[in-house]
Amino acid sequence: MPARPAAGRDSSKSRQVEVYLEQPPYLSVSPALFQKFQKLIYAETGIWLGSAKTALLCGRLFRRLRALEISSLESYYECVSQSEQHEERARMIDAITTNETRFYREPRQFEFLVQHLFPRWRAASERGSRPKRVRVWSAGCSSGEEPYTVAMLAARYLPAEEGWDVRLLATDISNRVLEKACRGIYPIAKAAELPKDLLHSFMLRGMDERKGEMKVKIEIQRMVEFRKLNLDQQLDLAEGPFDAIFCRNVLIYFDAASKQRVVTNLVRNLVPNGLLFVGHAENLTSMASQLQSIEPTIYMKAGEREDL
Repeated sequence: MPARPAAGRDSSKSRQVEVYLEQPPYLSVSPALFQKFQKLIYAETGIWLGSAKTALLCGRLFRRLRALEISSLESYYECVSQSEQHEERARMIDAITTNETRFYREPRQFEFLVQHLFPRWRAASERGSRPKRVRVWSAGCSSGEEPYTVAMLAARYLPAEEGWDVRLLATDISNRVLEKACRGIYPIAKAAELPKDLLHSFMLRGMDERKGEMKVKIEIQRMVEFRKLNLDQQLDLAEGPFDAIFCRNVLIYFDAASKQRVVTNLVRNLVPNGLLFVGHAENLTSMASQLQSIEPTIYMKAGEREDL
């Protein structure tokens, strides 16, 4: 009777096979095919993949090829470029977009809200020159940390108990991150990103099977509406015009033409004297004559309103 192989050796080989199968095979993309993906992604989103992004394209799309049991990017392009493949194009966009965010990111901007903008709105309301109604748009909201941070601060300094009606529209082009944002559940490690007073007032610590997680309180979630939106398309949003718009570290992914269209959309949906918050790598001085820089990364739309 032949000897049976050692159980440990079989297990080890099995693990090696599993690890191997998890590694992406070598994917290559010709310059001509890469240009086809560039044009398709640009048409769908306005995002322009530079020629240095070939490795990113191959790496990000590997899971889609594996899920569809497709062996080459050529075959995947033939699939995703078909007019009826709306869902797969959405999954492709989910795969190639970068979604990096955190709670209280760029603290100086949130400090500006608390120290300057909220007090001005309160004073204008007391003078009777503005209603206690505030609308904010988080454009490119990713997994929700940004709009939830704004909502927490508004709940603290412009509370509903005093008659303030604060609502946020939070949009992104990725279904994947929007689903996460709607859940409002995050790793407990992210607690370190929030000031302790906001953390203790507006977050719930997970217990039992939710240990290691935290959840945004329902009253904060109800202040935010999440929606899929393409910033590169002409937008006249029913929720607007907005008193403030956050579009931070988003414009860097667009080429000059798309960036101009997006900025035009943002300005169109901003109230006179409303504020636009952008990222540190984004300069809008020459992109919209109506925008005036009032602080680094903060712009004001010119107008006649005096309630700021």
